[in-house]
Amino acid sequence: MNEQLTQIYGYLHGMWRYRWSALVVSWLVAIIGWPLVFSMPDQFSAKAVVYIDTSSVLKPLLKGLAPETDTSDELQVMARVLLSRDNLMSVVRETDMDLEAETSAEREEIVERLAGEISIKGGGTKKKWETKSNIYEISYQSNSANRAYQVVSNLLNTMIEDTLNSTRTDTVSAQKFLDSQIAVYEERLTLAEQKLAQFKKENVGFMPDERGGYYMRLQRAQDSVEATTSALRLAERRYSELNRQLKGENPILSSSGYLSANAKKIKEYQMQLDFLLNSYTDRHPDVRALRAIIEELQAAPETGEMVSGDISDDDSSNEFNPVYQEVKVELSKASVDVETLKIQLKEQNAYVKKLRSSIDVIPEVEANLAKLNRGYEVTRERYLDLVERRESAQLAQNAGQSASDITFRVIEPPIVPYQPSGPNRMLFLSVVLLVALMAGLAWSFLRFTLQPTFIDLTQISNATGLPVLGSVSLYLSPEHKRRRRMQLSSFVTATLLLVVVFGAVFILRDSGTALFASMAGK
Repeated sequence: MNEQLTQIYGYLHGMWRYRWSALVVSWLVAIIGWPLVFSMPDQFSAKAVVYIDTSSVLKPLLKGLAPETDTSDELQVMARVLLSRDNLMSVVRETDMDLEAETSAEREEIVERLAGEISIKGGGTKKKWETKSNIYEISYQSNSANRAYQVVSNLLNTMIEDTLNSTRTDTVSAQKFLDSQIAVYEERLTLAEQKLAQFKKENVGFMPDERGGYYMRLQRAQDSVEATTSALRLAERRYSELNRQLKGENPILSSSGYLSANAKKIKEYQMQLDFLLNSYTDRHPDVRALRAIIEELQAAPETGEMVSGDISDDDSSNEFNPVYQEVKVELSKASVDVETLKIQLKEQNAYVKKLRSSIDVIPEVEANLAKLNRGYEVTRERYLDLVERRESAQLAQNAGQSASDITFRVIEPPIVPYQPSGPNRMLFLSVVLLVALMAGLAWSFLRFTLQPTFIDLTQISNATGLPVLGSVSLYLSPEHKRRRRMQLSSFVTATLLLVVVFGAVFILRDSGTALFASMAGK
């Protein structure tokens, strides 16, 4: 630890030897640096703060009727468009900055410098406000107050005008595009309708109906043939059974013999029951009712009234059998049903035969028709979709004429700055003083490094590698001490004078800036 302290003390002692030259260096740096700070041109900053309201009363009313645009994305794009080359070139021309450029290369350099000096904050940049804030700040700094104001004002006007006009321009462009596409699809739709109508006209009789195509019609025709065949078999069986019953009945009732009234009724009901069983099952209501009646008659006691059943030679004593007449009528109906079913079966077989003979024609016609219908439906759906979109665009345009989705509210309009915003001469003057002092210290350290001095025997021994036998102390006379005190006082005074000069320069910085500005103007 003692060695390190001794080494540090040696450095300080050696640098102290060159204090005057170090002080001169500090003065030179300060004298050169402070005028440079005064000669720096003033910088004027102009800014504009605008709030963009993207809420609209018409939005909930037009929901689902008109296309909804993402205004936040439009604003972010608009902020980027402000710094585009074309827009900045327009700003350069309007602020007469292009007069400073003689060549195209110099003009491009001005545009690039302008793009780097313009600052746009807010609207999702996280530089000053929150991410979803709609507050924008446009600022620009220049050595001319009027130019700074013109640049910010032009950018603000461009932002407002272009944003308000972009939606209407896009809507009109979209509507024109939709009109052109609708005309194209309308022509294609008309052509498809003509082709479809001509195809249907040329293939009458082979077209599928609302009940299905060829194979479904063939299947239904075959099913009809089977159903008719089954019905015909049942009708023929019924006809045969009725014919058998008719043969077993007498057309005229005999008057010979005597039957009880109940027996006669039972016989009539039994015939009716046999007739019903030819068409229905035992569970049919009529069958069950007849069976109940017969059972009641059979269980009833016999009355004394008898009915004669003999047949005499006198025809007036005979009567027609009603069962025979009824069976005969049913037989006639069954015969008609059989003939009708035969005709239907014949026609259905002919239709099936016709369908089978067209097996190579109808499927091909149906396939071509399906292809034409598919193309027609695609064109029709696209046409209707375009018409609907055009109506939405028209509605959005009408809504845009009555009220805009975006409203600009200028919170802080741009003004011509009357005081410079920079440079920060207080900081720069202080930095110059600090640099001057550091330069003096660096100079003394460099001189000590090049011409070192020793204050301890160990330092000499380490530097030379030779043993040190002894040392002789320096004797200072009163005169020498007085001179050293005067030198120290002079050095401290010169150093304090540097600080005093810095204080005067710091206080009179505005006057010094004006003086150098007037000298530069001359």
